[in-house]
Amino acid sequence: GSGDASQTLADWRLAVWTLCSVLLPVLITAWCSFQRSRRQLLIRDIFRKSKHDWHYTDLFGQPSYCCVCAQHILRGAFCGCCGLRVSERCLKKADQRFLCKEIMMRGTAGAPSSMPHHWIRGNVPLCSCCMVCKQQCGTQPKLCDYRCVWCQYTVHDECMVDCLRTEDCTLGEFKDLIIPPYYLSTINQMRKEKRTSYEKVVPYCRKHWMPVMVLANTRSGNNMGETLLGEFKMLLNPVQVFDLSKIAPAKALQLCTWLPCNAVRVLVCGGDGTVGWVLDAIDEMKIKGQERYIPQVAILPLGTGNDLSNTLGWGAGYAGEVPVEQILRNVMEADGIKLDRWKVQVTNKGYYNLRKPKVW
Repeated sequence: GSGDASQTLADWRLAVWTLCSVLLPVLITAWCSFQRSRRQLLIRDIFRKSKHDWHYTDLFGQPSYCCVCAQHILRGAFCGCCGLRVSERCLKKADQRFLCKEIMMRGTAGAPSSMPHHWIRGNVPLCSCCMVCKQQCGTQPKLCDYRCVWCQYTVHDECMVDCLRTEDCTLGEFKDLIIPPYYLSTINQMRKEKRTSYEKVVPYCRKHWMPVMVLANTRSGNNMGETLLGEFKMLLNPVQVFDLSKIAPAKALQLCTWLPCNAVRVLVCGGDGTVGWVLDAIDEMKIKGQERYIPQVAILPLGTGNDLSNTLGWGAGYAGEVPVEQILRNVMEADGIKLDRWKVQVTNKGYYNLRKPKVW
């Protein structure tokens, strides 16, 4: 009797241990999955409410350090406008602590005509040089050195002095392409007061100011549009950069009415279809009586068919071989030429004509 009892007890113990060995990993996996889903919901909620253009990633192109805890980032997020990088656990703190690029200055008395640098610490671009000592920045394996999100100037920690924190930002190399936040706030105020003497507003007075608008089709060709949007937002005012999968060209081009007549340039990132879509929107501007605001069009060919781009000298296709900075330089230096657009209708003159006329 005692032998049977001990055998039964051993069987029960074996059954319990077997059950635990099966259930425990399942429970741990379910708990981890629940926590991961909860964490992703919190992250999405922060992304939705934030003024930053956050993108989640676990693969940075270079060693990156969190702007809050200064630790190396394995999983985290970066802002596509100001370049701020943060680890996953510090995302909420960073979102509350650090400001993104302001597309329009608010709360300023009078009509501002300048703005201070907007410094972000750490993760400066490779091969960048300090504006003070002219030596390379970002060489140490830690969170170090500063970058201005507008002029892209970089400064060593030890070279940063109080005067640089309050100094007016020059907007850097691409000042003639950037729409400054203070300009938009001034024009907005003038529109409210129904004043139209925009030519007195800085940087209207700047001789070579030719603001550029970037219209990118993220669905074109080799899907490089998403990356290009982020790179252009980093160098320009984010209000100048439009995703054509979210906003139609006709609506985006209304920004031209806030800018100098005959001075705006539009960079279309896409194929022939995207370029034709934008040109159609420009034709609509003529119909609306906005001919004096019509921009000149440059092309960055991303599509599979880039015949128009190749004919006009912008190349047969883009695969990331040219830096975005050089693309903007090309837009600044390009000469304008006039382009005729035609509408052709083909009809069948046969006796039994059942097909609708084709229009190109």
